Amino acid sequence: MEREIVLLPKEKWKDYVLPIGTQSDDYYDMELVPLDSEGCTVRLVKKPAVPKIVHTPDEWGYPDKLYQVYREKAEAYGIISEDGSSLLACIEISTEEWSNRLVVDELWIDKEYRGQGIGKRLMDIAKKRAAEQKRRAIILETQTCNTNAIGFYLHQGFELIGFDTCCYTNDDIKRREVRINLGYFL
Repeated sequence: MEREIVLLPKEKWKDYVLPIGTQSDDYYDMELVPLDSEGCTVRLVKKPAVPKIVHTPDEWGYPDKLYQVYREKAEAYGIISEDGSSLLACIEISTEEWSNRLVVDELWIDKEYRGQGIGKRLMDIAKKRAAEQKRRAIILETQTCNTNAIGFYLHQGFELIGFDTCCYTNDDIKRREVRINLGYFL
């Protein structure tokens, strides 16, 4: 039986902590020849991660939460547990009005429910809402070490639109965790 995806009311789900963590056996290494008067070169090359890259939900001290105050017009959709107390999967989207884009702020699926098409169904909601709102694009952020997510987003029609080599620390490239931005154009 396919589980129902429902709108998650802000009154109930605000500040709900998502246990987002990642493990990866590979990553995209950022090979960067710095910008000079002649230009620059940037390559993302998939390489084995030795040791394995592991990030836990509590690693940074500020967990991912639904309905953060700074997210404009946020909406969250998800699959709720049988007893109604927790989530099994969710997506949160918000608007970036000045650029007329929809932002995927959060996308999370409990490990037990991955590989069942839930991610695609959640992303289809974002695509539908973007079309209904006449947005020009959907954007999101991920990291070069989250290769499973990158593969999923590419399969969903997203493409690389930018990167930030010092978003998390001044050693993001060395740490094998560079922020990349992906976009889907409507």
